[in-house]
Amino acid sequence: MKEKEIKAYGVLEELEIPYVQYTHPPVATIAAIEELEQRIEVMHFKNLFLRNSKGDKHYLVLVDSSKKANTKLIARQIGSTRLSFASDERLERCLGLEPGAVSPMGLINDKNKEVEVLIDKDLASNEKVTLHPNVNTASVTITYKDLERFLQRCGNRTQYVEIP
Repeated sequence: MKEKEIKAYGVLEELEIPYVQYTHPPVATIAAIEELEQRIEVMHFKNLFLRNSKGDKHYLVLVDSSKKANTKLIARQIGSTRLSFASDERLERCLGLEPGAVSPMGLINDKNKEVEVLIDKDLASNEKVTLHPNVNTASVTITYKDLERFLQRCGNRTQYVEIP
């Protein structure tokens, strides 16, 4: 088990958040995760790591996996310049994560609270959600309410957006 994964489980335990853990071969795409979902009862969502056009603001967008995130619409809702995918280097620097392992759990590595979290309003209707514990060889399922508690503990700015 990698140190960053152990750290994620440590925060879940610190917050007394119950979870179900699944280990699996590396999954880096929504298609691979959807295949996994058919074998085990999990509810993954897309995690997009974006930056504004100046590169001075970073966003972690949590969106229902069945939706296509329109970055122009999201930028308009949050009053930002054009949004685009951030580089692998920025992902590592800001969240301590590798491509394919993007997850809200990476926020525990964002010591300066540089990353703002944008949550698809429709995710709140899920009773449970499944996310990577900072590696793409495992997944954990927690309640949506516990995800909110986890985000509060991280302390990053969070806002809800509408993604049709």
